[in-house]
Amino acid sequence: ARKQRAAAAGAIEAIVAAMQAHPQVAGVQEDGCGALANVCSGDDAAALARKQRAADAGGIEVAVAALQAHPQVAEVQEEGCAALVNVCSGADGAGRARKQRAANVGGIEAVVAALQAHPQVAGVQQNGCLALGNVCCGSDAAAFARKQRAA
Repeated sequence: ARKQRAAAAGAIEAIVAAMQAHPQVAGVQEDGCGALANVCSGDDAAALARKQRAADAGGIEVAVAALQAHPQVAEVQEEGCAALVNVCSGADGAGRARKQRAANVGGIEAVVAALQAHPQVAGVQQNGCLALGNVCCGSDAAAFARKQRAA
């Protein structure tokens, strides 16, 4: 219920706007990605709507941009991967489109770079593997192409 109230109050758009306004501030990127991951968690209809709202607001792009802008900051990498895990989940057409959108903006490469840069950081490894699994999930031609990019 809290996540839904936050979304209804415009939290998703505010998070994305803050991340866009302060791309070089690692703390803003870390907290923003963590907040996106939090508000987009769940798999009920309301959660799927929040995921789509986050994508529509630019949440996928800001999460990938955070990963790309702060490759050596493990906390940003961990939370950025978590954001991609949650925003890109969903097996319906909209979910598949979010996965493809993440791939189109360099999400797969950014997650692989995070995994390579932080081999000893359990949270990065866990969230990075979940993000890759999620973004690459599917059995259609686009999913196969995403899997090839991750290999």
